[in-house]
Amino acid sequence: MKKLLSLIACLLMVALLLTACATGNGKSSDTQGTDKIKEPEQSTQKQVEEPVTIKYCNFNSSGGNEETLQKMVEAFQKDYPNIKVEVETIGYNDYFTQMQTRVAGGTAPDCYELNIENFAAYANKGLLAEITDADVDTLNETALNAFKVNGKQYGLPASFSNVILIYNKDLFDRAEIAYPTDDWTQDDVQAAAAAIRALGDDIFGIWQPITYNELFKVVVQYGGSLLNEDKTAFTINSPENIKATKVLVERVLVSNVQPTEVQAGGMGDWDMFMSGRLGMIPTGIWAFNTFTENCDFEWDIVVEPGSTQKATHFFSNCVVMNPKTEHPDAVVAWLSWLTSSTASADIRLEAGWDLPALKNMDDLSAYLEITPPDNREAVFKSLDYLVMPPVIEDYAMMSDIIGQKLAAAVSGDITVEEALDQAQNECEAKIKLN
Repeated sequence: MKKLLSLIACLLMVALLLTACATGNGKSSDTQGTDKIKEPEQSTQKQVEEPVTIKYCNFNSSGGNEETLQKMVEAFQKDYPNIKVEVETIGYNDYFTQMQTRVAGGTAPDCYELNIENFAAYANKGLLAEITDADVDTLNETALNAFKVNGKQYGLPASFSNVILIYNKDLFDRAEIAYPTDDWTQDDVQAAAAAIRALGDDIFGIWQPITYNELFKVVVQYGGSLLNEDKTAFTINSPENIKATKVLVERVLVSNVQPTEVQAGGMGDWDMFMSGRLGMIPTGIWAFNTFTENCDFEWDIVVEPGSTQKATHFFSNCVVMNPKTEHPDAVVAWLSWLTSSTASADIRLEAGWDLPALKNMDDLSAYLEITPPDNREAVFKSLDYLVMPPVIEDYAMMSDIIGQKLAAAVSGDITVEEALDQAQNECEAKIKLN
């Protein structure tokens, strides 16, 4: 229970951060609790009297949970036989491009999924319908507030997840080094990675993608940030950020504890880990099922190491309604059931697919009993160190610019200092902050 209370406290901190971000954009976040309602089976929301079909589009099930989502749909339709839900799943890499095109062209589905990074841009541009009369009493209020703009609910939180350090116990045993602990720092990671790298030419110590999505977190571990506190200026090329970026890049170009593109031979980080050739991989809790099915060695997890402080990702996805839908009551019924019902949460937990954003954390206790990993408690411990992505309206442009410069640095075409200087200058030239 202590750990679960810690989770609630951490999520409350996230709410404060999000409220601050909203204020910085000239917007106010309504932190008042929602009106309490009855359980879904006694729902006060409008009933759908005539058979209707609604279309729901998502990306999060594309990683192997299409069947899980279909189970949710089937369970929902038993409770709401007059509502047929047609599901479309699009891979993450194509999803937001397609959705942007559909919204602009007036062909968006009745409802769809957004991540927290893109939600604000859609809501601020008036592309989402306000969600009212939804069954939200079982949802965590902090998660609900993350998807409010000017006090209005434009999205319902479907799930949240975070990142931990996963390690191959067999390779640690062969290298005769102690397993990672929650107290490890990046220096400990480097030492262990070097020992594992010495086991063979085709064995590597760690693979941490050198991308924007990793950088915004790693710089926080070294006391840095990509924006100043009130998001009025870029701080991409700060000394702290340069130090953090060098750690990532030099693992490839100097110590070579992480494979180069040539050494990877077209293999991805997950594939290399499952092949038994990779000692450590910082990745999301959504990897658990895949690694359980495909790893023929023992593995476990710990809280992701930091440097001057710990920091790890917080991911949250929401579901939203198209303001042009012809069936708003049916959409609200589906989105409410999907996000807040016990039946939906049970299906999600059984599949090990993210975590439902429920108010009662006791409902997640069964999650700790699933193995591997044995140290599943590290998932909840990690929530003490969450950092949010630095969301701005031109988030995609910022991440693309920084990502391109990182790619040039890790290929050896430019230095880390040059990469971050160029990213700083380009972002300042192309992006207007508040």
